[in-house]
Amino acid sequence: MEQHRPGLDPAVAEVRLAVRRALSALPADSTVLVGLSGGADSLALAAAAAFEAPKLGLRVITVTVDHGLQDGSSEVAASAAAAASALGLEAVVVPVAVGVEGGPEAAARDARYSALLEVARRVGARAVLVGHTLDDQAETVLLGLARGAGASSLQGMAVAGPLGVEAPSAASGDTGADVDGIALLRPLLGVRRATTRSACAAEALEPWDDPHNADARYARVRVREKVLPVLEAELGPGIAEALARTAAQLREDAEAFDDMIDETIEDIVEHAEAGISVSVAALAANPAALRHRIIRQIVASEFHQSLTRAQTLEVARLVTDWSGQGPIDLPGCRARRVGGRLEFVAQGADGPEGASA
Repeated sequence: MEQHRPGLDPAVAEVRLAVRRALSALPADSTVLVGLSGGADSLALAAAAAFEAPKLGLRVITVTVDHGLQDGSSEVAASAAAAASALGLEAVVVPVAVGVEGGPEAAARDARYSALLEVARRVGARAVLVGHTLDDQAETVLLGLARGAGASSLQGMAVAGPLGVEAPSAASGDTGADVDGIALLRPLLGVRRATTRSACAAEALEPWDDPHNADARYARVRVREKVLPVLEAELGPGIAEALARTAAQLREDAEAFDDMIDETIEDIVEHAEAGISVSVAALAANPAALRHRIIRQIVASEFHQSLTRAQTLEVARLVTDWSGQGPIDLPGCRARRVGGRLEFVAQGADGPEGASA
C-alpha cells in the first residue's frame, strides 16, 4: 500500500523559495556566508540555505558574531553554531569588541558587519546572506519617517547591495561601499517574521530569543511592540506590507533619479585643487530637489560623507541666496563660492577663508 507523504509546511516552502531565488543568481562553486544569530529569522534562513545551496553547487558557511554584550553570549553563539552543524553546514564563531560610538545598536551593527566582511574576504565568499524580514523593513521605514531623514531613509533596506562597513550612501541608503565585489543579500525581505518562526517550529529548530528584542529602551523595539500594533488596530491590517511596498517604490524612483543625477554631474562638475567644483549657473537652473541631490551626491561620492538636510540647504544658499558668505564646514570637506563656481575641498586644503569671492 502506497504511503502518504505529508506535504511541505507552507512556511518552510516560503522561506526556501525566497532563499532559492537569491542563491540562483550566484555562480556554481561559489561560497556563501549566512549571518546566524540563532534567532528565528537567521535560523530559518540557515536551514533554507542548507537545503537549497547543495542543489546549486554552493558552499555555505554560517558566521555567528559574539558581541559579548550579554552574560552567556559565548554559550548562545556556540549553540547557534551547533545548530548550523546539525544542519550540515560549516560554522564559524567570531568574538568581537563593540565600541560605544554612535550608540550600542550602531556599534554592534558596525562590529557585526566588520566581522562578516573579514570572514568573507578570508574564505573568498561571493555573498553574505542576512535574515532581515518584511517586519524589519517596515520598522526601518517608520524609524526613518520619525527622523525626518528624507526619501533615502524611507527606502529602507535593499534586497541586494554591496557589503561594506563605511557610511551609508546618501543616494542609495545601502550599507557601505562596494568592498571586494561581495554582495549583501536579504532573501527574506518579503517574508513575515511570523513565517520564519513557523518555519523553525515545522523543522523542529529551537531559536534563541534575544532579550534586547524586548527591551523598550531601544526605539526599534518600541516601534515593533507599540507603534505598529496601534497602526494595525486603528488603520486596519496590512500596515507592514504597505510600508514595505512604499520602500520598494521609493527605491525604484531613487534609482531612476540617481541615473539622472549622474548624467547631470558629468556635465557640470570639474576637478579643482583638493576637490571638485560645480557651475553655480547650472545648479541654479535645476529644480530644488535635483539641486539638493546633486550637492549630497557630490559630497557622498567625493568625500564619502552624508549631509543632513540642514547642511544641504546651507550649501544651496551659496547658489540661490549668495550675499558674500564665507565657506561652510561640512563632514570631511568645506563648500565655498568662488566666482561662478561652487567648490568642495577637503578639510584643511582650501587655504585662507579670504580666498572666497
